[in-house]
Amino acid sequence: MPEKVVNDFSITIATVNGSGSQTANVTLLRALFKMGIPVSGKNLFPSNIQGLPTWYTIRVNKDGFTARRDETEVMVTLNPTSFARDLASVQPGGAFFYSDDIKLPIGRKDISVYAMPVKALARAADVSPSLRDYIANMVYVGILAHMLGIDMETIKQALSFHFKGKESPINSNLGVVQAAADWAKQNLTKSDAYTVKPMDKTSDLIMADGNTAAAIGSVYGGVQFAAWYPITPASTLAESLNAYLPQLRKTKDGKATYAVLQAEDELAAIGMTVGAGWSGLRAMTSTSGPGISLMAEYAGLAYFAEVPIVIWDVQRIGPSTGLPTGSRQGALGNQP
Repeated sequence: MPEKVVNDFSITIATVNGSGSQTANVTLLRALFKMGIPVSGKNLFPSNIQGLPTWYTIRVNKDGFTARRDETEVMVTLNPTSFARDLASVQPGGAFFYSDDIKLPIGRKDISVYAMPVKALARAADVSPSLRDYIANMVYVGILAHMLGIDMETIKQALSFHFKGKESPINSNLGVVQAAADWAKQNLTKSDAYTVKPMDKTSDLIMADGNTAAAIGSVYGGVQFAAWYPITPASTLAESLNAYLPQLRKTKDGKATYAVLQAEDELAAIGMTVGAGWSGLRAMTSTSGPGISLMAEYAGLAYFAEVPIVIWDVQRIGPSTGLPTGSRQGALGNQP
């Protein structure tokens, strides 16, 4: 067994777009954060459609260096399309976890290789068949929990936060995580050096993604009107507005001092925003690449008419950590 490397490595998880892996990835990230370890997460999401490759990276660093690195020591691969690339990217001495239904050659001798029965454990899960492909992602959460030493209690807390305390999805996902951890305990022998241990370096920090931070910034910036149309990854910005505005922007007698409207398309969203700005409200909208293209003419109108509006052009980013509490603690009190 090589000398242990504690709280200082990167994890990359390779899946496909639309596979539901984000819940599993953020569960890992939040569990590590709750262990007191400085971490950050980022989606590497090419501009593609459902079914094409995507990657999620988690940087674990005891000294607080959480920017994404090109190097990865722990790789999890569920996508046969990117299998060869993922295998080649693992640093010498690293760990390579893969779904055992991928029957591709592994010629490397300088890394630890672990096969995971992802589909078998998903089939054994007590969930609807329509949910098995999604809950299968929790298999690698459980196996990594055992192999890296992630506290199972923090995983339970992370799932509880994600599912807002709803017992059915919490128990279903946690059941798969525990089953996978038990399987790993019985069937895998650890030969890599990478592990995590609890620290106390996140006690004065919060965990938030960029969209949540943008929404809270908009609230404190005085937003009065927001119009939006659902589009990944921008939707959670408007959803965060809907979560925080009722808490922070009501009069003493309970009346709302804001309006958030879901429009029928991107054109309507920015049209409403320009109209609200013209009437004197602090107005904003949020969208992503395709949406900003559709909004171009209205944005030009706002420019030439000198109507002040804000357009949040959201690109794919993962949850990050390291935001101080301080004066914003009240606003973020229900964040982990």
